[in-house]
Amino acid sequence: MQTKLTLRLDAHLIEQAKEQARLSGKSLSQLVADYFVQLGEAPLQQPLPPVIRALKGALKGSAGRQDMPDEQDYRRHLEDKHR
Repeated sequence: MQTKLTLRLDAHLIEQAKEQARLSGKSLSQLVADYFVQLGEAPLQQPLPPVIRALKGALKGSAGRQDMPDEQDYRRHLEDKHR
């Protein structure tokens, strides 16, 4: 079942979308429908890349503090690292 959808967008954005639809040989409705299908297929939260995963938690504050690390924490880190 198809249902009508009204969108309010900037005129320039609409023109860009129409041009993209024309270049792809699709209607604007089909372009939007394809995008909505992709939204439904995408995971809600993508896994972190390995490099980022390795860094996660590296800057936790000292002594179990919940606040952000400060300069003293950084100095301690450097001292520990270069021992």
